[in-house]
Amino acid sequence: MTNVHHLATVDSTNTQARRYLDAAEPAPFWIIADEQTEGRGRLGRHWVSKPGNLYTTHVFPFAAPQAIASHISFIAALAIHDTALSFATVAAVTLKWPNDCLLGGAKLSGVLAELHNNHMILGMGLNVSHAPNDLPYKATCLCAHAPNATVAQTFETLQLKVKKWLQIWDSGQGFHHIHRAWEARCDAIGKPISLDTGAAILHGTFAGLAADGGLLLNHNNTTTIHHAGDVRIIPKEETTQA
Repeated sequence: MTNVHHLATVDSTNTQARRYLDAAEPAPFWIIADEQTEGRGRLGRHWVSKPGNLYTTHVFPFAAPQAIASHISFIAALAIHDTALSFATVAAVTLKWPNDCLLGGAKLSGVLAELHNNHMILGMGLNVSHAPNDLPYKATCLCAHAPNATVAQTFETLQLKVKKWLQIWDSGQGFHHIHRAWEARCDAIGKPISLDTGAAILHGTFAGLAADGGLLLNHNNTTTIHHAGDVRIIPKEETTQA
């Protein structure tokens, strides 16, 4: 049985994971917190972490080449997708590059994967009972579609799904399975998108994942690969107007 550290309040489960590793805590282990005071998301963004949602980090030894560490974000996305689907059986559950899970078209979760001392620190936040409403994008929670969902049940299911997909990944040997499963759960492939790289906003058609998980963007019959940025799916009415 993998050890689980349950904390009432912590600055960040990922930050706490680093402390445990620095103190020679044997991995693998999980951390779950009722509340985070300094929750972090991708690209250094603040992750709102009030009680009632799932804030957790899974820590495990990472012996695979660091060059494929990005695979873990796709594994987390698949695990969260399948967790959400086990509760919200009616609403559409889809994936958005690179690791967002959307429930009914709104963001349900966040993922932050970090390497530290030859270990993977896989942080995941999943909105269970509430979602912030002051974001530049739509957000939702499990209970909006599955009123009986609880943090404890969600965590138990997520643990099983992460274990399943890590086994399939097999230290990188099975990434083609991850690649195929992720694309099957994404409904944006073949649709027009914009990609904000921080330096520019690019437009084109989302052509799926590259072999390493990069985003394939097709524009004017030229396909380019991108490994960072924010994706926005362009609504049909905008493409019609254009």
